[in-house]
Formats: sequence, structure tokens, C-alpha cells
Amino acid sequence: MKKFFFLAMALFFVLPATGQPDTLTAPQKNNQFTIDASHWTRGELRKGGLSNKKNNGMAIFIMSSTMLQFDYQYKNLEFMFAPKHVGIWGAKGSGAIILEEGWFSLRHEKTGLFFKLGRQKFAYDDQRIIGSDDWVMVPSKHDALKAGWERGRHKLHFLFAYNQNDVDAEGGSYYVDGDQPYKTMQTLWYHVDPIPQLGVSALFMNTGMQDLAKPDDDITQYQQLYGLYVDFHPKNFSFQASYYRQMGRNEYELPIHAWMASAEGAWQMNSQLRLNTGYFHMSGDPRFYVPPEGEIGVARKTEVRGFNPIFGSHHQFYGAMDFFYVTTYYGGNTPGLQDAHLGVQWAPVKPLQINAAYHYLATSVAIQLSECGRSLGHEIETSLSWDFTKFVSLQAGYSYMKGTETMKILKRTSNENNTHLHWGWIMISVTPEFFKIKW
Repeated sequence: MKKFFFLAMALFFVLPATGQPDTLTAPQKNNQFTIDASHWTRGELRKGGLSNKKNNGMAIFIMSSTMLQFDYQYKNLEFMFAPKHVGIWGAKGSGAIILEEGWFSLRHEKTGLFFKLGRQKFAYDDQRIIGSDDWVMVPSKHDALKAGWERGRHKLHFLFAYNQNDVDAEGGSYYVDGDQPYKTMQTLWYHVDPIPQLGVSALFMNTGMQDLAKPDDDITQYQQLYGLYVDFHPKNFSFQASYYRQMGRNEYELPIHAWMASAEGAWQMNSQLRLNTGYFHMSGDPRFYVPPEGEIGVARKTEVRGFNPIFGSHHQFYGAMDFFYVTTYYGGNTPGLQDAHLGVQWAPVKPLQINAAYHYLATSVAIQLSECGRSLGHEIETSLSWDFTKFVSLQAGYSYMKGTETMKILKRTSNENNTHLHWGWIMISVTPEFFKIKW
């Protein structure tokens, strides 16, 4: 009887201790703080395709970007602060220090509700309409409120922004030449995954621009964009398609009637080889006209039919040489763009990846010059990336475009430039994690 009593007492004290080790010896860690960085230096050589006052068509420069990221998380709260320095080697003033990101967010896990407030980057769907475009020194960012609901297969996001040049106690809201290209913005994005292999997104955006036809008045012109994006990825294949329309009025009070459509497909043949192809069409201004060099001329516009992917990641879609939608045509109008392309991605060994792509580029409208057709030319792009370590990588690329007379005339390049356009670049990226702690 005594042995049974002592055994029962032992179990009484031992079992609770063995059944709750986490609560007694390892309390829950709700706080996390991380400091990491990203730096890249990129040298570029360009010849042809863009106007050059010295008439040699050659440009060589080195640019760099360095950013620190401080991220703090406590349960459902997150705070991000990311200052950044950007500049061209040797530029007057040694570049600029900007705030890349600065925001906080709160999330309710049970309901799926969240909001995020401050300077932040947006990236939706394939980033053709809303993206960050990290290739450029100063990626697209927004001083905005982002709120929404995410639960299961459904996501609903609302974006709101209101921009000013300065504090104005008299209530003015004039906005031009500011940090953002717009004055106000409201966006509604809904995404659903009916099945694991299919995603569908609907987007509506209302953007307010300062009226430049009456620059002394506080008038806002509003333009709208709406459309659908579909992503279907069964096993080793993927297909994406999108269609968007723009309407409303631009900053010069002209009515907008523009559209774009795209279709992309890819096949992951094995772990080393991936093939892709696609086509997109962006509408253009039907009265697009560029007078020959040395002459002046204006085509009267009564409406805007050129599609404007205002917040998109332009570099990844319209040819790596950035002749379209990053740099503008003479007069600021656009004849639209057609792009039929195919590419291959090859990873012969784990740290090395090689990419090659071909683009056939053409305007979407006819040009009002007898010597101009719609063809802009053929572009071939090659690039490679090599990961030296977890934090260090090297990328390099070369692109060549055989442009047409149409390309030369539309870009108003010097007569000394021919239609053979070259661009080469090399870049090293470092992304270390300096510090991470949980408590």
C-alpha cells in the first residue's frame, strides 16, 4: 500500500512537469527585429536608339543603390523603415538619400482584416499595371493606405492615396512635379483561386491628375482603369492573360479611350530548362505624327487612345532596352506597341542561370509618314546570373536591336546614329542579413 501511495505521489508531481515543458522553460517569443541590407552596382553601355547631343550615340555610366531595412514585428503588428542612397558615380551632389519604405501594418488573424499605412511598394498580378520595377534606381513607391481582407481563397484590397507638394493652410491641393505622378488614387483589387491551379483577379483604379490646361486653378481630372487578369498553371505549364481598358480624361482635359490585351505561356520542361512565349497589344493614338528632324509640326488631338500602364514595372515587359514606356516618343504621344516574343531559361548548374529572348516590335497604329511602316524592329536579349554565395550574385547582359526607319524617326535620334542599337550591362548585388533576434 505504501509503495502504491509513493508511486501515485510521484506521478502527480512528474506528469504536469513533463506535460508542460514549453510554458515553463520556453516562453512564447512575440518580438522579432531584423536588420538587413541590399546593395547593387551596375555599369551600362548604350549605343544608338536615344538622342545624343554629341552625335556619337554612345553613353557609358555606373550607378549604384544601397539600402538598409529595419523590420520589427510584434504579434500582428509590423513596422518597416528603409532608407536608401542612389546615385551615378561621380555625379554632382553624390547622389540622393531617400525613404524607400516607411510603414506599419496591423492584421487580425481570425477575421483576415488588415491595414498598412505609410510609404510602401505595390505589386499586383504580373505587375504590368501595378508593380515596383526594382530594376531602376528609384522603384515605384506610394504614400498610401492599403486595407483589405484575406481569407481562404479570397483576397480583397483597397488602396488610397492623396498627394500634396507642401502643407497649405489655405486648403489648396495643387499637385505637379511632386514625388508621385498623380494627385489622388483609389484602387480596388479582388483575387480568387477557384481551384489551386487557377487564379483570377479583377482591378478597378481611379486616378486624379492636376489639370494642366488651367494650371492656375485647383482642378482635378480623373481617369479610370479596369480589367481582368487570369493565371492558369497546371503542372509544368503556365498560362496568363489580361485585358484592361482606360477611360475618363487626362490632365489636358482630353477624353481617354484606350485598351491593352496580353497572353503569355510557359513550359517547364525539366529542372534546368524553361520555354516561354507571348504577345501583347497596347492601343495607340491614331493621329500620331512626328515631323522630320529640323522641321516642326503638330498633330491636333481630340482624344487619347494610347494606353498608359501608369504604375507598371515597364522594364520587364517592353524590351530590356527600355525604348518604350520608360523613355517617351517625341511630343509625348504614343503610337501604341505590339510585342510578339519568345524566350528560354536554362540553368545548367545550380548557381548559374542563362536567359535569352527575342522580340518583334511594332506600333499598333499606322504612322503618318510615307516612309514609315508599323515595324519598329527586332530585339535579341541575353543575360546570365551567378550566385557566388547566399548573399552575393553577379548578373550581366547584352541586348541588340535592329531598328527600322520608323524606330529612328519616332525617337528623333541624331542622323549620325544608325539603326543598329546596342546595350550591355554588368551588375553585382549583395543582400546580407546583419542582425536578427527573437524575444
